[in-house]
Amino acid sequence: MSAKKLLIIGFVWPEPTSSAAGTRMIQLVDLFLTKGYQITFASAASKSDFSYDFSNTNVVEQEIKLNDESFNTFLKELNPDLVLFDRFMVEEQYGWRVQHECPNAFRLLDTEDLHCLRSARQQSDKKKQAIDLFSDTAKREIASILRCDLSLIISEVEIDILKTHFKIDPSLIYYLPFLENEITQEDAEKWFPYEDRADFIFIGNFLHEPNWNTVQILKTKIWPSLRKRLPNARLNIYGAYPSQKVLQLNNKTEKFLIKGRALDAKVIISKHRILLAPIQFGAGVKGKFIDAMHVGTPSVTTSIGAEAMKGDLDWNGFIEDDLDLFAGEAIKLYEDKNAWQIAQQNGIKIINQRYSAKYFADQFINEVEKLSSNLIAHRQNNFFGQILNHHTAQSTKYMSLWIEEKNKF
Repeated sequence: MSAKKLLIIGFVWPEPTSSAAGTRMIQLVDLFLTKGYQITFASAASKSDFSYDFSNTNVVEQEIKLNDESFNTFLKELNPDLVLFDRFMVEEQYGWRVQHECPNAFRLLDTEDLHCLRSARQQSDKKKQAIDLFSDTAKREIASILRCDLSLIISEVEIDILKTHFKIDPSLIYYLPFLENEITQEDAEKWFPYEDRADFIFIGNFLHEPNWNTVQILKTKIWPSLRKRLPNARLNIYGAYPSQKVLQLNNKTEKFLIKGRALDAKVIISKHRILLAPIQFGAGVKGKFIDAMHVGTPSVTTSIGAEAMKGDLDWNGFIEDDLDLFAGEAIKLYEDKNAWQIAQQNGIKIINQRYSAKYFADQFINEVEKLSSNLIAHRQNNFFGQILNHHTAQSTKYMSLWIEEKNKF
C-alpha cells in the first residue's frame, strides 16, 4: 500500500524561531512524517532568512501563486489524499480549487487560533466596550470551518465558543494543543537554579498586535513600579520583527531593554528568573509560556494570557488581571525562592499532563483516517458545509478567476 500524500498550503513559510504559529506547523509536519505521509509544503509567500529548512527532511517544497491556474495543474499532478490549509485565509484562497480538482481529498483546516476571537477582544480593549464575536471576520472564519472536513482548534476555550456561540457540530472541530515532549527529571536537573538567574523577560513576535500592546503595558503600567522596588533588576524584551516604534522604547537608564530577535527562545528564557506577560487581548495558546515551562522559568500573566493552558492545575507562577497588583505578584515570585520553585513544579505538571504528544498524536491521526475512510457520510452530516461549498466557494471562485484574467494584461 502506497503512502498517503499530504499537501500543506502555508500562509507563510514556517518560522519556528519567530512565532508559536511556526512551531505549531513544524509539529504537525513532524507528526505526519512519523506516520508515513508523503508531504508537500506549498506557499505563495516569500521565504525569509528565518524560514524553516526542509532540506534535511522528506518534505517537498513547492512555490505557488495566488489567483493562478497553475495551482490547478499542480493539484492535478500531485493528487493529494489530504490537504491542510494553514489558517482560514488560505482556505478561502485555495479551497475552491482543491474542491474542483481533488473532490475526494480530505480538507483539514489548522486555525492556529480563532482570528475572530482575537480581533473581537482587540476591538473591545480598544473601544472599552463589550466583546462582539459576530463580526465579518467571524463570518469568514466560521464559513471556512464549515467548508472543511475537520478544523484543528488549539484551545479548549475556543472549542467551547465554537460549540456554544456559533453552534458548530462537534464532529467538525478537533482539540489539538501543542505536541510537546515531556519534561523529565533529567531535564529539570539541567535548569539554571534560582540563585544563578536574574532579571525579567518578555518575548513575542512583534508582527502580532497583542505582543506590541503587552510591551506598551509593561513600559507604562508595570515596569515603573517594579524597578522602584527592584532597582537592580532589568526587563529584557525579545521578539522577532521589532519595528522602529518598538526599538524606540529601549531605555538603558530605566533598564528597559529592547533586545530584538532571540535565535533560541528557550536558551534566552532559561537565564531569566521571571517571564512577565500582562496580555490584554488575544486568543489561542501562548507559545512563550510553553517555552518558559520547558526551561523552568515561572511567569506572571493575566487570565487572557493563561487562558485554556492550565486546565484544573495550578499556574507556574501567578495570574493577575489588576495591573496595579501585577507588579506586586511579580516581586513576590522574584524574591521568594520557595514560591518560585513551586511554580517551576507546576509548569512541569502542565506540560506533562496537558501537552504531552503521547496523549494526542495517535488519536488525532486515527480520527483523520477514520473520517477520511467515511468521507461521504461525514460530509452528508455537514449539509451547511455543502451549501457553503456550493455557493460561497463559487463566488470566491469567480472573484479569483476575474483577478486571474486581469493579471494577464
